[in-house]
Amino acid sequence: MSQRLLVVEDSKPIATVIRQIARSLKFDVVIATNLAEVEHLLSSDTDFFAATIDYALPDALDGEAIACVLSYGIPSIVMTGKMDDETRQKILSQPVIDYIPKENSQAFLYLKRVLHWQLTNHQNTILVVDDSSAARNHVVELLKRRNFNVVTANNGLQALDKLAQHKNIKMVITDLEMPEMGGIELTNEIRRTYTREQLSVIGISGASNGIHSARFIKNGADDFLRKPFCPEEFYCRIMQNIENLNNITKIQHAANTDYLTDLANRRSFFRAAEQRIKEYVSKTVPYALAMIDIDLFKQVNDNFGHEAGDQVLKVVALYMRKHFSSGLTARLGGEEFAVLLCGLDTDNLYNKIDDFRRDIAVSTIPIGENTISITLSIGVVFDSQESLPMQINQADNALYLAKENGRNQVVVSGSELED
Repeated sequence: MSQRLLVVEDSKPIATVIRQIARSLKFDVVIATNLAEVEHLLSSDTDFFAATIDYALPDALDGEAIACVLSYGIPSIVMTGKMDDETRQKILSQPVIDYIPKENSQAFLYLKRVLHWQLTNHQNTILVVDDSSAARNHVVELLKRRNFNVVTANNGLQALDKLAQHKNIKMVITDLEMPEMGGIELTNEIRRTYTREQLSVIGISGASNGIHSARFIKNGADDFLRKPFCPEEFYCRIMQNIENLNNITKIQHAANTDYLTDLANRRSFFRAAEQRIKEYVSKTVPYALAMIDIDLFKQVNDNFGHEAGDQVLKVVALYMRKHFSSGLTARLGGEEFAVLLCGLDTDNLYNKIDDFRRDIAVSTIPIGENTISITLSIGVVFDSQESLPMQINQADNALYLAKENGRNQVVVSGSELED
């Protein structure tokens, strides 16, 4: 279901641009052009995810529409053509999401980012650590205004406990001076477990000594804020660090994922498989490593084109996710795939793999006006004590025999057929 955005704007061209931006983010947009329209609309309909509000309207020249919309609990972004400090302070004294000066086209690019953040920030959890309840609550209120999930702690030791309890925390905002464990020591402890790619740390302090920012950074913090800070600077620092983490996540995903099928790629499969196999062996958990190849795949490309071939690869990946949801799946390259999965016993694992093969064999894949069918040849090794490269080689040999013996079958390494 789409979220709704209230756009309060008397300029038709600007309202049109904001509507286009909002629709690109899947918002349903309602436009009001003056304060009277806003009051009439909100008297019967307040179900809005957020609002953008022009500071000066024909019947509300001094920002009166801001207070009106905020009184209904609607998170609001103020768009303003006024740049004087008095107007800025008046806007920031109210619990708005942000204000954006309408200076040039960059204003609308920034608006799109802010709206995107409002939609996605709930995916990010931030831990706020401060022994002062007033200071802690102030930071929490600012973060919740931006739709972040927030966890709190009174000191460093409690913060470490919260980090252990909440695995999805992406940022820690910590005060400097606290009982039991202060911010510098907490930052140092965090960096023993979490890298900068996993977790961001921002130090805050009301102390006037400038050395504290350097101490925080040298002990592993990513940023520093001196209290009292203005909401603008606070949000800029928070969002910059969150965006950095998200960009790192995207880069890591791209480096570890096959671009076409979104399965793991060869490198990430080998790395993850080695770790999982060690765990399976240490816990005596039955497991299977299977190499999978699409039969006569070259004919698909030759007869229907490479786009059809790409579609076939995507369908195989889809079926792999369906059948091996708890397993480790990968496209190793070309038409070759792999899966590592654990189960109750060898028979259970074999049946899972063969069910996948049979499901593919009876399916049809739409290619334009045509449909095509494919089959798979699969080589499997069970509970091997060999190294991962050796297990891959064993499964590959079994796969080769599956091809040699008629395709569309599963061959187990060490079976009579292989012998």
